[in-house]
Amino acid sequence: MYLARIEGTLTATIRHPTLVACRFLLARRIEGDWLAAEPVVVLDRLGARHGSTVIVSTDGDVVRRLLGDTVPARLSVVGLVDRVTLGAGR
Repeated sequence: MYLARIEGTLTATIRHPTLVACRFLLARRIEGDWLAAEPVVVLDRLGARHGSTVIVSTDGDVVRRLLGDTVPARLSVVGLVDRVTLGAGR
């Protein structure tokens, strides 16, 4: 799992049948004080918005349990982050 920021949406007119109920979002992994250069496509069923900080699961089992064994994806939004608090030493 990792934190990411939602940068946009992706529209696909033709989808695998298991992905009909999902939104595709473009997310950039948060690496300390910067964002990864390359965005990734993540599945969203929680309603994340542009600019949201989210928790992304890289475990394909989560997606398969929700959408079936034939789903052709593994990255999914599993949480919407309200705030991040760093320890006192940071």
